[in-house]
Parts: sequence; C-alpha cells; structure tokens
Amino acid sequence: MGISYLMEEQSDRYSVELLDAPDTVVGKFVSGEIDVAAVPVNLAATLYNKTEGNVVVICVDTLGVLYVLENGDTVNAFSDLAGKTIQATGQGSTPQFVLDYLLSLNNMTDQVTVEYVGEHTALAALLASGESTLGMLPEPFVSSVTLKNTDTRIAIDLNQEWEAATGTKLVQGVYIANREYYNENSKVIAQFLTDYLDSVNRVNTSADAAELIAKLGIVASADIAKVAIPRSNIVCITGEDMVNSATAVLNILFNANPASVGGTLPGDDLFYAG
Repeated sequence: MGISYLMEEQSDRYSVELLDAPDTVVGKFVSGEIDVAAVPVNLAATLYNKTEGNVVVICVDTLGVLYVLENGDTVNAFSDLAGKTIQATGQGSTPQFVLDYLLSLNNMTDQVTVEYVGEHTALAALLASGESTLGMLPEPFVSSVTLKNTDTRIAIDLNQEWEAATGTKLVQGVYIANREYYNENSKVIAQFLTDYLDSVNRVNTSADAAELIAKLGIVASADIAKVAIPRSNIVCITGEDMVNSATAVLNILFNANPASVGGTLPGDDLFYAG
C-alpha cells in the first residue's frame, strides 16, 4: 500500500508489478527480470545467501502487521492459545518464524497445533464465513475479515507480543535491490527512496489514500483500505535505523532457527549505505 502514490503519479519513471506470491518475486529477482522488490525480511537474508551477496536491502517498508483473529471470545492473551488449533498463512516466511519464536519463548510449542493455509485470501475467506474459528493473518486481510464478519475480532496483536518479548520492533518487510543494479544506479535508488518516502507519508495521512489503494487493485475496497492503513505499519526506514531494526530481527530469527534466514547471517554489506 505504501507505494500507491508512486504507482499512480510516476508510472513514467517506474514500472511497478504487483505479484501474489513471494516465490514469483524470487524467480523474477534472481533472473534479473526485476531490479527492486518488496520481500519479507527473512527472504532478503535467504536471497543474500542464495545469490552469494547479490542483494542489498535499501529500506524497511513494513513493521508488524500480524494479528490473531477469533470467531468467539476464548482467546484474550497469548497464553490462551494453549490447547487450541490455529490456522495461519506465511509458512516458510516471517509469519511462521515469528509465531514459532513466540510459542517457543512461552514454552507452548507442544501445546498449540498450527495448520498452514496456502494463501491469505483462502484463510480470510474461512474466517469471514465462520468456518475457521482461530487464525493468524496480516493486514489488510485482517480488516477484510472483520468488515465481512462482525463476529470476528482481533484477539491478539502479535506485534505487541513481539516487542514485549524482544524489546525490538517487528520488521516484516523490506525493499531489496539487485547489487549490480544498485552499484550502477545508486542515484536512481536514492531517488526511488525519496519518492517512496513521499508516497508512504501520503498514504498514512491523506484522506483519499484508501480510494487510490482500491483503485490500483491492491485491496478489494476503499473501506478495507481505510480500516487497514492505521494497523499496517507502513514505513520507509533507511540508514542506521534500518540496519539496527532489521539486524535485530534477523539475529533473533537466526538464533531460533538458522534456516529461517538461509543458514547463515548475512554480512554488513546486506544494507544500503547511502
């Protein structure tokens, strides 16, 4: 959502493609078909390792957007998940590793059954229909569900749980650039970050942002976008703050499960120094 105004007003400067699945993004990025991509933070580290360092993180674009939804009123704290089955999305990506970490930290790994659903839209439909009673989803799918089914409520803010447990912000998404492209086009990257920051600020403050987001097909309706924006933690964090916040999350994920970041922690050159 943060890129909406850039898409609308600068199509002559940037070619933006919206893709449904991280695997599709990976294929296009590794092949060189795209120069810059928005990906989960752990995927940035995995790609860095997979491509032998041919990845540069240029900004953090999304902080925590994960919530547990319930059709009911039995879950009001993280400990209430004990003995329950929760459906979730994001298997093999940041959402899974965040949930796994919090379960482990609370000694609840063996007390909670997690069933993964392939797509956000699929789980959102199950929750909206009442077929699923407990699920973990990111925004804007959370808002989509709660607008369709008023009996569904946000039971747990996992972003708050993460911050309370770790003392760090939950970095979920980053923008990455192909290193070769970055080295040859540093001014273009710098301009993109300026334009993206402007777009982010306007999305977070403009009255017409929700209408634009729906018009671009990023979410299904302006009503959903309007509710989702305040809970979506849309940001453009660069420089030292980017390095510190992203590194803290990657260190936690690595210590919990090295495979979550591709087996080894990336070097300091993972981050854009501009």
